[in-house]
Amino acid sequence: MADKSAIEWTEATWNPTTGCDRTSPGCDNCYALTLSKRLKAMGSSKYQLDGDPRTSGPGFRLTLHPSSLDIPRRWSAPRLVFVNSMSDLFHEDVPLEFIKQVFDVIRETPQHKYQVLTKRAQRLSRIAGEFDWPPNLWMGVSVESRRYAFRIDHLRKVPAAVRFVSAEPLLGPLGALDLEGIQWLIAGGESGANARPMEPAWATELRDTCTSAGVAFFFKQWGGRTPKAGGRELEGEVWDQLPEEAAA
Repeated sequence: MADKSAIEWTEATWNPTTGCDRTSPGCDNCYALTLSKRLKAMGSSKYQLDGDPRTSGPGFRLTLHPSSLDIPRRWSAPRLVFVNSMSDLFHEDVPLEFIKQVFDVIRETPQHKYQVLTKRAQRLSRIAGEFDWPPNLWMGVSVESRRYAFRIDHLRKVPAAVRFVSAEPLLGPLGALDLEGIQWLIAGGESGANARPMEPAWATELRDTCTSAGVAFFFKQWGGRTPKAGGRELEGEVWDQLPEEAAA
């Protein structure tokens, strides 16, 4: 069975790796770290916390799960799959050969569409030429503030069928973004006990930028103590747009 997802912009999750560590302020209240603690307490050996001095904050050890590689091959019904909701496939500790194995599974299961999201945009662009990019793979980068907009420039170099930006948690205005070569943008506020608030103007600016650029816009949430605390409407409207390829 698929791991059904509560994330509004996907349908299922697949985690061939788990674990990560802090790379930018968007990681400060990492939901995956919080969830991993809960899963570990429930007895799941897949989520191991660490105290690795190399990390710049509490993290959980990057772990490869070769036994999970075949999971999507067992799903007959087509679905939209978020790869590594509990990790980052382009983390420096994930070997090139393992990433290639993940890509092989994606290529060999064309009934599904796969969404891969990374904050390691520099590594992504550096090694992108090593892969045969499957037509059913969507590649995205996280951009939580203007400081990290450079990740979009790295993403543009990647020959993915769909390139997307996740502006979540949105921690500041992104300003006049260049969205050339980008097909989709997701925006959302942070959730959890220590959620940092999102200003409405930051979200409406992104919506307007996407509308002008012809880029599909998805507003995920306002955030707050719980993901649904602030609702999903932006100026009275729900924005659930997906890139055109999603309907193919």
